[in-house]
Amino acid sequence: MRAPPISDYALLSDCHSALLVSRRGSVDWLCHPRFDSPSVFGRLLGAEAGHWVLRPVKGRSRRRYLERTLVLETLHHTPTGIAVQVEALALGRGNREHELGANAPGMVLRRVVCVEGQVEFETDFCPRPEYGLVHPLLREVEGGVLAQGGADRLRLSSPVPLRLEDSNASGRFTLRAGESVCFALEHRAWWEEAPRAWSQQELHAWLLDTVEGWRSWSDMHQNYEGPWRELVHHSGRVLQGLTFQPTGAIVAAPTTSLPESVGGERNWDYRYTWLRDASLTLEALWVAACPDEAWMFFDFLTSSMTQMRRGEDLQIMFGIGGERDLSERVLPHLPGWRGSWPVRVGNSAWTQRQLDVYGEVLAAAHRLQPQLDRLDEAGRRFLRTLADTAADRWAEPDQGIWEMRGPPRHHLYSKLMCWVAMDRALALEDMLGADPERVARWKRVRRDIRSAILEHGWNEDVGAFTQSFDSGVLDASVLMMPIVGFLPANDSRMRATMDAIATELTDARGLVYRYRADDGLEGEEGTFFLCTFWLAQAYALADEVERARETFTQAVEHVNDVGLLSEEVEPDSGELLGNFPQAFSHIGLVNAAWAIAQAEERRERRAGSARLSTPGAPI
Repeated sequence: MRAPPISDYALLSDCHSALLVSRRGSVDWLCHPRFDSPSVFGRLLGAEAGHWVLRPVKGRSRRRYLERTLVLETLHHTPTGIAVQVEALALGRGNREHELGANAPGMVLRRVVCVEGQVEFETDFCPRPEYGLVHPLLREVEGGVLAQGGADRLRLSSPVPLRLEDSNASGRFTLRAGESVCFALEHRAWWEEAPRAWSQQELHAWLLDTVEGWRSWSDMHQNYEGPWRELVHHSGRVLQGLTFQPTGAIVAAPTTSLPESVGGERNWDYRYTWLRDASLTLEALWVAACPDEAWMFFDFLTSSMTQMRRGEDLQIMFGIGGERDLSERVLPHLPGWRGSWPVRVGNSAWTQRQLDVYGEVLAAAHRLQPQLDRLDEAGRRFLRTLADTAADRWAEPDQGIWEMRGPPRHHLYSKLMCWVAMDRALALEDMLGADPERVARWKRVRRDIRSAILEHGWNEDVGAFTQSFDSGVLDASVLMMPIVGFLPANDSRMRATMDAIATELTDARGLVYRYRADDGLEGEEGTFFLCTFWLAQAYALADEVERARETFTQAVEHVNDVGLLSEEVEPDSGELLGNFPQAFSHIGLVNAAWAIAQAEERRERRAGSARLSTPGAPI
């Protein structure tokens, strides 16, 4: 069976883990109890890795998220009737506002209601823990089925009888108008007490409580009223759904090894937290949510970076619990999505040197300045160390933002973010308790970095800033120069760079590639949503509102039917590629929409001033 398109999937989250369910009602990805745990259902990466289907036997369907939630509702039209299916990962009872996801039970809830006529449903429960290596023993228990194998114990609460065979449980049932059933799946370690059976009333109440939990979070956090309001708010909920509630860490995506090119080797595990996400995530949370969760994320970052005390490079990424060792391995038994092998667990990029992280963490601290009165001396010392280390190492080569696996280079983006480290540390000098000698050094280094970027980052022949010093390769990451305030967006060199990227680094759809050069890996990759949103944001900062809107629209035309974005787009087919949904893509969407809203406000103010200054102009 050919794997469904990545765009076929919807996300469910309890802020501990995530589930992907297809248009055809198949849960094809679920990791318990954390985002980075081995999968229980993994058909996304191989047919034998497990799934759980619940759907009508016949009919057509359309779906949406319930308003202000990540609870999925699917409307089924069949030849004999109409039914509604509602699904969620249960939140902890009574979770509201900032407590969203606290004490989540690790429970999948799936309820179907017949609203007209009668509808026949089918279900097929095939748990395969540890990425499909375990075929658990299934046995009937009161109110459902118990599955046990390896380190996992699963209890499926089922109100209908199921047939057990070869580690599968399946069945069919018919609902008539007004009838409903609710299934629930809970996970425990095998040595823990097995979950109890739940009544239909209890499960329905839990589902309703989960809906209210998401709505309370949205009502408290989301007040953006600019263009693309619903997309911005939804992206904020997606980012919250990718947040590990116990620590505040945000995964880059809840999946591993969804490819950047079909059948290629560019397949990576994104279920970890990259530090460069910090400042951009905070910007997005400020627009689409509020800074309370952002503070928790920053607290997670500072508590994870103990190696700085030993003079080591700042690690670029961590496990969601703060783990350092993310050693990469291959799962040889899984073929990958549409044969895109290898399937990887872990990510070797954790050992890379990427000098941009110093600037990103300090930018996050600068953004959080109003809340940093809680910062103790150890925290202030840590931030000073970040700035000092960036000052010491900015002139050294590294792997860069795109984590190239070839030799290190002098990447412009890395130098730029070291400049940001100096700039933001100087803005925070009083709060950090920086002495005059240190401040003088930061100023001197900031000036030196700026001179180096302007001299070696600009290529007169290309007519643009380029990927690395004295190179001729275009790279979309240089679009961050106006976004972080290094150069104004209407600077002639910046405008020329934007034009070069729009002309030379885009596909026929107007979507932007990261770069078009050899990076030491086989195969091609698609265009990147994040880079496209960067271009839209840069246009907005240059007050080119129409071009910003056009670029933004070209990107958001690719959201799937429930408003989710992956990392990339396949240039020929327009199909979504890469891990899904991708935090960076939704971060880029929020920040670009906000920049366009601000640009439109500036244009309105200028128009108003012009009317007031014109004799006889109407008021």
